[in-house]
Amino acid sequence: MTTAANPSSESTARAFVPETRFGNWFLKTYTWRHHVLRVAIEDLLRLSHGGIPAGPVVLDAGCGHGQSLPLLARYFSPSRLIGFDCFKPALVDAEAHARATGTHVELQAGDCSAIPLPDASCDVVFCHQTFHHLVYQEAALAEFYRVLKPGGLLCFAGSTEAYIRSWVIRLLFRHPMHVQRSAGGDLQMIREAGFAFDDKNVSYPYLWWSRAKDFGLLERLRLQRRPAFGEREETLVNVVARKPIA
Repeated sequence: MTTAANPSSESTARAFVPETRFGNWFLKTYTWRHHVLRVAIEDLLRLSHGGIPAGPVVLDAGCGHGQSLPLLARYFSPSRLIGFDCFKPALVDAEAHARATGTHVELQAGDCSAIPLPDASCDVVFCHQTFHHLVYQEAALAEFYRVLKPGGLLCFAGSTEAYIRSWVIRLLFRHPMHVQRSAGGDLQMIREAGFAFDDKNVSYPYLWWSRAKDFGLLERLRLQRRPAFGEREETLVNVVARKPIA
């Protein structure tokens, strides 16, 4: 999902890498909703180990075209759902998905380095495939931490440098390349921002669409052995991290 820092300032060109036409089309597809979003949400719920509170206030940081909104409404049953993105044309599309949730959804335009919400106002920050679009990543994590209540959860799902730098992804999509990190690098940054998590709260999904060289075709044809964990460079990382209770 596309999100930027300082989108209204003169530094917009440096802060925001606009998505390609193909990328914006893909983010509206059934493949994105069912094989990417749904799978990630179900995995994050598993990694939370029952830690999602009843009727949470959920911030979707980088909601993009809004396909996540009905899924978050279904899986989290939030008392308040906020869709937040800097790309205003995407928020126009998100309005229809917000109506489809059957509940009230607030859509806000802005950037993740300056979220217009009070301190400790959210139970869950959902950040799905957004972080690698952000230029000011440390500032965004600080804002996620600030708006979460003590004990609140950051549900983070992102692609790693190994995926973002693959030739097919560089051909079809656009990202700020100088801020991309490995799975370990993302986890370290989240810890350094003050969040806490254990190994049980982390997964490294190995999904067909995340194998950018051949989308898993050689494995499906049994022409290549599926590499085991530790033998491959991870292309995805999911983590549910908690803001500690002081």
